[in-house]
Amino acid sequence: MHALNAPVRDWAELRVWIVGASSGIGAALAQEALQAGARVALSARRAERLQTVAGGHPQALIAAFDILDQQAWGRHHDAICEQFGGIDLIVFCAADYRPERSWDIKADRAAHTLATNLGSVYTGLATVLPAMLERGSGGIAIIASVAGYFGLPNASVYGPSKAALINLAELLYVDLRPRGLNVYLINPGFVQTPLTAKNDFTMPALQTPQAAARAIRDGITAGRFEIHFPRRFTLALKLVRWLPYRLRFPLISRLVRT
Repeated sequence: MHALNAPVRDWAELRVWIVGASSGIGAALAQEALQAGARVALSARRAERLQTVAGGHPQALIAAFDILDQQAWGRHHDAICEQFGGIDLIVFCAADYRPERSWDIKADRAAHTLATNLGSVYTGLATVLPAMLERGSGGIAIIASVAGYFGLPNASVYGPSKAALINLAELLYVDLRPRGLNVYLINPGFVQTPLTAKNDFTMPALQTPQAAARAIRDGITAGRFEIHFPRRFTLALKLVRWLPYRLRFPLISRLVRT
């Protein structure tokens, strides 16, 4: 079977913008891309943390801003394009997460999580797509989560935001691939990050950010649409996803009790 996206033959000089690069998967992916020879713009709020991640690499560009500031997107996009000459791949990594059951939901916290996980992606798309479409090339990578596969307790806001990103990536592929753009949907399992550190339960198949970054780079290199890992865990969840509700709900309830 052929790849759904054009394979990336060479990362050397690829112009990459990673949004949410100060920690976790985003930081590890920035370092992975720099090691592969790409030029990488790193964005998040904490400039000092981005500097640490970049480690003084000559092909790293620090573009620190608050992703909830819609006006800042355009300024930094223009600055990156002026420095790099354009953007070949944008990776949306920024995320907010609080473990909470449905009865723990607070309106202000839910609004912040949705604005970070979903709203900022729309702002970013509106910023980068015009130039990519005019050029007829480019790539959009969205980091969702296996938490978006089906409803899971403890992810009362995070899970639905990631399910929306899965839906968004699917429709983006249908819209954009015929116009020369690549679209990647990235669904990690559990990865050791500041977000998962909030969990108070055992996380099966827990991976390091470095392993996650390698899986993402390999998937983009191969031209895959959905990049999910670790597969021994994600494939099991995909099977659960196909179960009828009368079987799925008792199984999920049993897992939560465990």
